[in-house]
Amino acid sequence: MSEQMEEMALVEHLSELRKRIILVLVVFVGGLALGLFIAEPIYRYLTGTEQAKTFELNAFSFWDGIGIYMKIAALFSLVISIPFIFYQLWAFVKPGLRKEEQRATVRYVPYAFLLFIIGVGFGYYIVFPMTLSFTTSITQSMGLKETYGITNYFNFMFNLVLPLALVFELPLVVMFLTKLRILNPLRLKKMRRLAYFVLVFIAIVITPPDFISDFLVMIPLLLLYEFSVFLSAAVYRKQLQADMELESRYVRKDED
Repeated sequence: MSEQMEEMALVEHLSELRKRIILVLVVFVGGLALGLFIAEPIYRYLTGTEQAKTFELNAFSFWDGIGIYMKIAALFSLVISIPFIFYQLWAFVKPGLRKEEQRATVRYVPYAFLLFIIGVGFGYYIVFPMTLSFTTSITQSMGLKETYGITNYFNFMFNLVLPLALVFELPLVVMFLTKLRILNPLRLKKMRRLAYFVLVFIAIVITPPDFISDFLVMIPLLLLYEFSVFLSAAVYRKQLQADMELESRYVRKDED
């Protein structure tokens, strides 16, 4: 009987997860459709900057223009879907949370959008121009003629900006997992060396092979991790305090 109950519970969880994933896909597709309508003004803005005007961007395929619009629309859809994705994640784990934990974790949802936008801004306005300047200076020093396709330019941009924007969600993810008691500051401190290695690896991969670029990206990422540890510690202290208060209530009831 217990095995049957466990199987039924597993089926219910999988069904609930499938429903949440379908909702996320529906919202993402809706955002994609909306993004196609505003892809052109976003494209005009991105190609109208001083750094973009220094290049003569070409189309090497009949599908280049459509492909760029689709990528812009997909990024736009991801931006507006991030809060909904976090909400669906919260809704999935909500039954296993206490009421105070439910109220606390749902507050994280709006910050998911804010942190993603900050990450996009940091990647586009700081890392991307710096990286672009470095790579083009090397190309010019080699006496090469720069002939770039529009797809090359936007792929280069998105491959830099999108990973950074996702990494900027780290503090929120850590707080959320701490609230679920999956992580705590002690575990994060034990994982510090591994986390530093992963973050340094990410910084090296998405930036040009020079120390200055690596350093300028590496430092914010490491600070994000330390900030995540700090936030986790704050959440963990409140959890311990709540547990102590709950335990003292039970003790008083037993005494009565």
